[in-house]
Amino acid sequence: MVVIALLLIAINIVSVSFINTYWIKFAILVVSVILFLLIVQFFRNPKRDTLLNNAHIVAPVDGKVVAIEEVFEKEYFKEKRLQISIFMSPINVHVTRHPVGGKVKYSKYHPGIFLVAWHPKSSEENERITVVVENEVAGEILYRQIAGAMAKRIVNYAEVGTEVVQGSDSGFIKFGSRVDVFLPLNTPLLVDLNQKVKGGLSVIANVEE
Repeated sequence: MVVIALLLIAINIVSVSFINTYWIKFAILVVSVILFLLIVQFFRNPKRDTLLNNAHIVAPVDGKVVAIEEVFEKEYFKEKRLQISIFMSPINVHVTRHPVGGKVKYSKYHPGIFLVAWHPKSSEENERITVVVENEVAGEILYRQIAGAMAKRIVNYAEVGTEVVQGSDSGFIKFGSRVDVFLPLNTPLLVDLNQKVKGGLSVIANVEE
């Protein structure tokens, strides 16, 4: 953020110093301000007061539920799981939050390609990070940050062996795109397809119902 701000300031200093046409200098200034505001908006991290509950699975990100289906999860569980996929548009908050609290059992980065986030194969072929948190009530919950066509980097804060709090920051997807949550089959869900959710606030499942 600071680097971008300094770069935009430098561009405008050069513009004022070497461009004589007023409207061009003004246009560069306006574009610089708009670009900076868009970047600030994208990287925002609003405080979320998560109601801690070991039986609840909260949405890890803001966005829209684009898939609810049974799939074979072959990286960690190696069995069928219920997958809930949440797609983030460019205007959504892109901070990833822990859907449950507990101990991080698994955290692995996978390089990959950059298919559009809603592509069925993006969960296995795109750049991604898989995290598993073990909760005393919900058991092992896997969630996967997936970079989309525009995303070029995923930030992951989850380290194996650490204790994490439900709703706390787990990572960030820069200019991307989707998070999948994998739950045991027959887990009672509290969301529907195409429903909009808020990371750290919306409860997507209750394992005790």
